[in-house]
Amino acid sequence: MIRRPVDTGSPDRLYTVTGGRSRPVDTAVFDLVTLVVSECDPTPGMQSEHVRILTLCRHPAAVVEIAADLQLPITVVRILLEDLLDAGRITARRPRAAAAADLPESALLKEVLHGLRNL
Repeated sequence: MIRRPVDTGSPDRLYTVTGGRSRPVDTAVFDLVTLVVSECDPTPGMQSEHVRILTLCRHPAAVVEIAADLQLPITVVRILLEDLLDAGRITARRPRAAAAADLPESALLKEVLHGLRNL
């Protein structure tokens, strides 16, 4: 496997893509597993990264999947997603938190762990 640097874009390009912003205004809106769905089709004249995001998100996609597909750093993708959210072009939904009743009992998890160690 060939390892490449995480940030393959030039700093000038990333600066241009984000409009000079280095972090989203509200960092709590988009975590790595937030599901994003596009609410409209791309329009002529949109930034190419926004077009790609809207195309990717025709079906729900996690922020981390979008970043991987665009091959951009997570911070840059969060800024782009924030732009689209502010414009009403996407919706974002965090996965619901599991209730304590939905989680398996710790005894069952210990048995599974013990079984895996014995393999």
